[in-house]
Amino acid sequence: MTTGSKPLISVGPTAPGAGVSVISPASFAIPERVDRGVERLQSLGYVPRLGTNTQARGPLFFAGRSDERVADIHAAFADPATSFVAAVRGGYGSNYLLEAVDLALIANHPKPFFAYSDMTGLQLWLLDQLGLPAFHGPMVGADFYLEDGVHLESFQAALAGRPYSVGSAEGMRPLKEGSARGTLYGGCLSILVSLIGTPWEPATENKLLFIEDVGAKPYQVDRMLWQLREAGKLNDVRGIIFGEMLDCTSAGAPENLLEDAILFALNGIDVPIAFGLRSGHVSRQNVTLIFGIEAELRAGNEAQLTLLEPAVRS
Repeated sequence: MTTGSKPLISVGPTAPGAGVSVISPASFAIPERVDRGVERLQSLGYVPRLGTNTQARGPLFFAGRSDERVADIHAAFADPATSFVAAVRGGYGSNYLLEAVDLALIANHPKPFFAYSDMTGLQLWLLDQLGLPAFHGPMVGADFYLEDGVHLESFQAALAGRPYSVGSAEGMRPLKEGSARGTLYGGCLSILVSLIGTPWEPATENKLLFIEDVGAKPYQVDRMLWQLREAGKLNDVRGIIFGEMLDCTSAGAPENLLEDAILFALNGIDVPIAFGLRSGHVSRQNVTLIFGIEAELRAGNEAQLTLLEPAVRS
């Protein structure tokens, strides 16, 4: 298995009873949500532990200074009692950690890292540089605290190393028919765009691309897709899957404006396109995806995404 030129690292499987390091690489969360998320992990049989600075508030909108937040990342990966690492929430701020992350330390202690939103850049940097698979999935203070916030089937399958499929039950529907196979890759659209022109520019080309966001108006989604396209980031993509795109609407606009804007922006890109997969910013049951592994998209009367290989070793 490879991602770019880096062999994909297989991480160890995680079973109930395993330790979980809960950290805040970006913004702070409402404490009650963190407490409820931790309780939910405990109810599933895991043993969550908060990082030293997980509950820090400030400066500004950050959960501690950059050096404090990156220290929690390093401690989480280095901790022998930790089987996987889970972010509290996104927000903003993990971009300040990219330059300071100790890649050698993480390469020596590879573990699943569950996050999305602002953590897209950090997850893809670890994937591109190390081959560490990116677990685009539920976060403690954003999803686990909710009664119906986590799609448990995909979460548990990802940690156990079982291939799995998601489709119409998880919100997917076809926008453009076809089938494609390739390395699954992607994340939050606004973060992908913000990284263009930086040393951490994502390698979206030639991938089976997953894109999601929240609260962006249809014209803003069009503009970001245009930027990806003009920057060459959609060159030879195998297929494109959009997330639920929660609250990506304009008041008084036609119901299908977003889908129409997507097809307009992607006109001439002859690949299958699906829409609506609940992964990332979602209304309920956040689906876990694994970036860096081989997957297949089928879009016909219905849409289905199958993750064809595990990211963990047995």
